[in-house]
Amino acid sequence: MKILNLTAAVLLVVLIFYLLKVGQALLLPLVIAITLWYLINTLAIIFARIPLGQSSIPKPVSLMASFLTFTLLVWALISFLGGSLDEVTEVIPNYQANLETRFANLPFIEALNIDSDTVDMAQISEWVDLPQFFTSFAGSFASILASGGIILIYMGFLFLEQGHLDRKISNFIADPARDQNARQIISRIREDIQKYISIKMFTSSVTGILSYIFLRLVEVDFAGVWGLLIFLLNFIPTVGSIIATIFPALIALAQSDGYSLFILVLLGIGALQVCIGNVLEPRLMGSSFNLSPLVILLNLGLWNYIWGVVGMFLCVPLLIIITIVLSYFPQTRPIAVILSSDGRLRPTIDKAANSK
Repeated sequence: MKILNLTAAVLLVVLIFYLLKVGQALLLPLVIAITLWYLINTLAIIFARIPLGQSSIPKPVSLMASFLTFTLLVWALISFLGGSLDEVTEVIPNYQANLETRFANLPFIEALNIDSDTVDMAQISEWVDLPQFFTSFAGSFASILASGGIILIYMGFLFLEQGHLDRKISNFIADPARDQNARQIISRIREDIQKYISIKMFTSSVTGILSYIFLRLVEVDFAGVWGLLIFLLNFIPTVGSIIATIFPALIALAQSDGYSLFILVLLGIGALQVCIGNVLEPRLMGSSFNLSPLVILLNLGLWNYIWGVVGMFLCVPLLIIITIVLSYFPQTRPIAVILSSDGRLRPTIDKAANSK
């Protein structure tokens, strides 16, 4: 019986991923809409907690303020990327050529008496293909803009439906005792997810802004684009931080003649990543939500195949949220332990599981 259940579960997972692949045009805008809807509600909760004398901001007002804030941020992002990506796309082939030349003339190649003509430039281009990366990034950005209408429609229906969620939960459970217990678990899950998203947004924003300031000070080209990219990559634990450190350093190497700017950027961005990711973020979260690096790599590869670049940016936060949810139930708790980085889950989750 256990073998049959395991086989059924594997087939179900395979079927789900197959449907995600073939239904990308329909499901990806829905996932983006759900993400934006949840972020707007999370920001609205933060606004509602702002004290106004003896009272606080009413929920409808805080929700409207959150929606307007997100609208302004999206408009600013589109305006910025719309003007910057074209310029970067024009310059990036020159960066690629400079980078290949710099790799062929590295000091250790000369020290080993290796003829630069024998260096496999095709292999280097395959390892570090900047034009391909930006073509994929720009294509994903254009695809999201093209789906903007259906995303807004999905978001509108989500906001209309959210007022009926409590009633649906009560009617689904249909047992007052179980309903209260379920609501306590849902409340704890929601608090953990909101805490993770709020802190991750804050630390990612701080990392992106400080990286932009640093890159601007050392005069790296298109510092704003790299700062935004670092902000996005910071949502991917471990792997994202490594890429966010190496990538600006490669750009610095491509645009300069010597190696001083490359080393400066590598050390500067690396120091920011270490201080924020290994010191500030754990202090704010209390304990780590990070996944196993192996799970992250497999997850990135899978979602890159399914939904491309957008899937890579969305998959890790979504998987962490799923891990948080799985941690609350004894039947699925072992899966959360396997997915976690060190096998230890948050103390609040442990208490919730024990109370059951």
